Amino acid sequence: MTEVIFYVFAAILLFAGLRVITAKNPVHAALYLVLSFFNGAVLWMLMRAEFLAVSLIVVYVGAVMVLFLFVVMMLDINFEELRRGFWKYVPVAGTVAVVMAVEMVLILTHRAAQIEGAALVDQPAGYNNAKVLGQLIYTEYFLPFQLAAVLLLVGMIAAIALTLRKRKSTKYQNPAKQVQVKRDDRLKIVSMPAEERPSVEAPKADDGQA
Repeated sequence: MTEVIFYVFAAILLFAGLRVITAKNPVHAALYLVLSFFNGAVLWMLMRAEFLAVSLIVVYVGAVMVLFLFVVMMLDINFEELRRGFWKYVPVAGTVAVVMAVEMVLILTHRAAQIEGAALVDQPAGYNNAKVLGQLIYTEYFLPFQLAAVLLLVGMIAAIALTLRKRKSTKYQNPAKQVQVKRDDRLKIVSMPAEERPSVEAPKADDGQA
Protein backbone atom coordinates (compact mmCIF):
# COMPACT_ATOMS: atom_id res chain seq x y z
CA MET A 1 0.00 0.00 0.00
CA THR A 2 2.86 2.39 0.80
CA GLU A 3 4.41 1.81 -2.60
CA VAL A 4 1.11 2.59 -4.32
CA ILE A 5 0.78 5.86 -2.39
CA PHE A 6 4.40 6.71 -3.22
CA TYR A 7 3.91 6.22 -6.94
CA VAL A 8 0.63 8.13 -6.97
CA PHE A 9 2.09 11.18 -5.26
CA ALA A 10 5.31 10.90 -7.28
CA ALA A 11 3.26 10.96 -10.50
CA ILE A 12 1.34 14.01 -9.28
CA LEU A 13 4.65 15.64 -8.35
CA LEU A 14 6.06 15.06 -11.84
CA PHE A 15 2.90 16.40 -13.46
CA ALA A 16 2.92 19.49 -11.23
CA GLY A 17 6.61 20.09 -11.92
CA LEU A 18 5.97 19.81 -15.66
CA ARG A 19 3.10 22.28 -15.45
CA VAL A 20 5.29 24.72 -13.50
CA ILE A 21 7.56 25.15 -16.51
CA THR A 22 4.88 24.85 -19.20
CA ALA A 23 2.09 27.00 -17.75
CA LYS A 24 1.82 30.31 -19.58
CA ASN A 25 0.19 32.11 -16.70
CA PRO A 26 2.69 32.86 -13.87
CA VAL A 27 -0.06 32.56 -11.27
CA HIS A 28 -0.99 29.09 -12.50
CA ALA A 29 2.69 28.11 -12.50
CA ALA A 30 3.01 29.27 -8.90
CA LEU A 31 -0.07 27.26 -7.89
CA TYR A 32 1.34 24.14 -9.55
CA LEU A 33 4.57 24.78 -7.65
CA VAL A 34 2.58 24.81 -4.42
CA LEU A 35 1.03 21.48 -5.44
CA SER A 36 4.47 20.04 -6.12
CA PHE A 37 5.65 21.16 -2.69
CA PHE A 38 2.72 19.42 -1.03
CA ASN A 39 3.42 16.19 -2.88
CA GLY A 40 7.10 16.45 -2.01
CA ALA A 41 6.13 16.83 1.63
CA VAL A 42 4.02 13.69 1.41
CA LEU A 43 7.00 11.80 -0.01
CA TRP A 44 9.10 13.04 2.90
CA MET A 45 6.42 11.77 5.26
CA LEU A 46 6.55 8.35 3.62
CA MET A 47 10.32 8.36 4.17
CA ARG A 48 9.67 9.08 7.87
CA ALA A 49 11.22 12.53 7.70
CA GLU A 50 8.35 14.36 9.38
CA PHE A 51 10.42 17.41 10.32
CA LEU A 52 11.53 18.01 6.73
CA ALA A 53 7.96 17.54 5.48
CA VAL A 54 6.56 20.07 7.92
CA SER A 55 9.42 22.48 7.19
CA LEU A 56 8.75 22.19 3.46
CA ILE A 57 5.11 23.14 3.92
CA VAL A 58 5.63 25.84 6.53
CA VAL A 59 8.64 27.54 4.97
CA TYR A 60 8.04 27.18 1.25
CA VAL A 61 4.27 26.93 0.96
CA GLY A 62 3.38 29.07 3.96
CA ALA A 63 5.90 31.84 3.46
CA VAL A 64 7.85 31.80 0.24
CA MET A 65 5.06 30.82 -2.14
CA VAL A 66 2.50 33.12 -0.55
CA LEU A 67 4.92 36.01 -0.95
CA PHE A 68 5.70 34.93 -4.50
CA LEU A 69 2.02 34.75 -5.41
CA PHE A 70 1.42 38.14 -3.84
CA VAL A 71 4.25 39.71 -5.86
CA VAL A 72 3.16 38.05 -9.11
CA MET A 73 -0.44 39.19 -8.69
CA MET A 74 0.64 42.72 -7.77
CA LEU A 75 2.85 43.10 -10.84
CA ASP A 76 1.30 44.32 -14.04
CA ILE A 77 2.44 41.46 -16.29
CA ASN A 78 1.62 41.54 -19.96
CA PHE A 79 0.60 37.92 -20.62
CA GLU A 80 0.20 38.45 -24.35
CA GLU A 81 3.82 39.52 -24.62
CA LEU A 82 4.93 36.44 -22.67
CA ARG A 83 3.03 34.13 -25.00
CA ARG A 84 4.63 35.56 -28.11
CA GLY A 85 8.08 34.03 -27.53
CA PHE A 86 6.90 30.69 -26.11
CA TRP A 87 7.08 28.57 -29.27
CA LYS A 88 10.26 30.32 -30.32
CA TYR A 89 12.25 28.79 -27.47
CA VAL A 90 10.51 25.38 -27.42
CA PRO A 91 13.19 23.59 -29.54
CA VAL A 92 16.02 24.85 -27.34
CA ALA A 93 14.13 24.10 -24.15
CA GLY A 94 13.20 20.62 -25.39
CA THR A 95 16.80 19.85 -26.31
CA VAL A 96 18.04 20.98 -22.90
CA ALA A 97 15.31 18.96 -21.18
CA VAL A 98 16.20 15.79 -23.12
CA VAL A 99 19.91 16.21 -22.34
CA MET A 100 19.15 16.71 -18.65
CA ALA A 101 16.84 13.66 -18.59
CA VAL A 102 19.50 11.48 -20.24
CA GLU A 103 22.13 12.68 -17.77
CA MET A 104 19.86 11.96 -14.81
CA VAL A 105 19.12 8.46 -16.08
CA LEU A 106 22.82 7.77 -16.59
CA ILE A 107 23.63 9.02 -13.09
CA LEU A 108 20.85 7.07 -11.40
CA THR A 109 21.67 3.85 -13.24
CA HIS A 110 25.43 4.10 -12.60
CA ARG A 111 26.78 1.74 -10.01
CA ALA A 112 28.27 4.61 -8.01
CA ALA A 113 24.73 5.90 -7.37
CA GLN A 114 23.74 2.70 -5.62
CA ILE A 115 24.33 3.75 -2.03
CA GLU A 116 24.67 0.93 0.43
CA GLY A 117 22.50 1.16 3.49
CA ALA A 118 20.10 3.65 1.86
CA ALA A 119 17.05 1.53 2.69
CA LEU A 120 14.71 2.74 5.39
CA VAL A 121 15.45 1.37 8.83
CA ASP A 122 12.91 0.88 11.56
CA GLN A 123 13.90 3.31 14.28
CA PRO A 124 13.42 2.52 17.96
CA ALA A 125 10.72 4.11 20.06
CA GLY A 126 11.44 7.68 21.06
CA TYR A 127 13.53 8.39 17.97
CA ASN A 128 13.52 12.11 17.18
CA ASN A 129 14.59 12.85 13.62
CA ALA A 130 14.59 16.63 14.25
CA LYS A 131 17.16 16.18 17.04
CA VAL A 132 19.32 13.93 14.89
CA LEU A 133 19.09 16.36 11.98
CA GLY A 134 20.14 19.27 14.20
CA GLN A 135 23.10 17.36 15.55
CA LEU A 136 24.28 16.48 12.05
CA ILE A 137 23.88 20.05 10.78
CA TYR A 138 25.85 21.64 13.62
CA THR A 139 28.56 18.97 13.86
CA GLU A 140 29.37 16.92 10.78
CA TYR A 141 27.80 19.20 8.15
CA PHE A 142 28.42 22.54 9.85
CA LEU A 143 30.61 23.98 7.06
CA PRO A 144 28.25 23.08 4.16
CA PHE A 145 25.35 24.45 6.21
CA GLN A 146 27.12 27.78 6.73
CA LEU A 147 28.18 27.95 3.07
CA ALA A 148 24.57 27.42 2.02
CA ALA A 149 23.49 30.24 4.32
CA VAL A 150 26.13 32.56 2.83
CA LEU A 151 25.02 31.68 -0.70
CA LEU A 152 21.41 32.48 0.17
CA LEU A 153 22.48 35.80 1.70
CA VAL A 154 24.52 36.70 -1.39
CA GLY A 155 21.59 35.76 -3.61
CA MET A 156 19.23 37.94 -1.60
CA ILE A 157 21.60 40.93 -1.75
CA ALA A 158 22.09 40.43 -5.49
CA ALA A 159 18.33 40.28 -6.08
CA ILE A 160 17.83 43.51 -4.14
CA ALA A 161 20.70 45.22 -5.97
CA LEU A 162 19.43 44.16 -9.40
CA THR A 163 15.84 45.18 -8.80
CA LEU A 164 16.53 48.41 -6.90
CA ARG A 165 15.30 51.34 -8.92
CA LYS A 166 15.90 54.98 -8.11
CA ARG A 167 13.43 57.58 -9.21
CA LYS A 168 14.51 61.12 -9.83
CA SER A 169 11.51 62.51 -7.98
CA THR A 170 12.20 60.46 -4.87
CA LYS A 171 14.36 61.99 -2.15
CA TYR A 172 16.95 59.69 -0.62
CA GLN A 173 19.02 60.14 2.49
CA ASN A 174 22.77 59.66 2.47
CA PRO A 175 23.90 58.76 6.00
CA ALA A 176 27.56 59.46 5.13
CA LYS A 177 26.77 63.05 4.15
CA GLN A 178 24.45 63.42 7.13
CA VAL A 179 27.29 62.56 9.50
CA GLN A 180 29.61 65.11 7.84
CA VAL A 181 27.20 67.98 8.40
CA LYS A 182 28.51 70.58 10.91
CA ARG A 183 26.70 72.86 13.25
CA ASP A 184 27.14 75.94 11.05
CA ASP A 185 25.52 74.10 8.14
CA ARG A 186 22.36 73.50 10.14
CA LEU A 187 22.12 76.67 12.26
CA LYS A 188 22.60 80.29 11.18
CA ILE A 189 22.47 83.09 13.74
CA VAL A 190 21.31 86.41 12.36
CA SER A 191 21.79 89.69 14.24
CA MET A 192 18.76 91.96 14.00
CA PRO A 193 18.21 95.37 15.70
CA ALA A 194 15.61 95.49 18.40
CA GLU A 195 12.33 97.18 17.50
CA GLU A 196 10.30 99.38 19.84
CA ARG A 197 7.14 97.70 20.97
CA PRO A 198 4.09 99.88 20.14
CA SER A 199 2.31 101.19 23.22
CA VAL A 200 -1.29 100.21 23.77
CA GLU A 201 -3.62 103.02 24.98
CA ALA A 202 -6.49 102.27 27.36
CA PRO A 203 -9.97 102.63 25.79
CA LYS A 204 -11.77 105.85 26.70
CA ALA A 205 -15.07 105.63 28.59
CA ASP A 206 -18.29 106.84 26.90
CA ASP A 207 -19.69 110.28 27.99
CA GLY A 208 -23.06 108.87 29.12
CA GLN A 209 -21.44 106.41 31.54
CA ALA A 210 -18.96 108.89 33.07
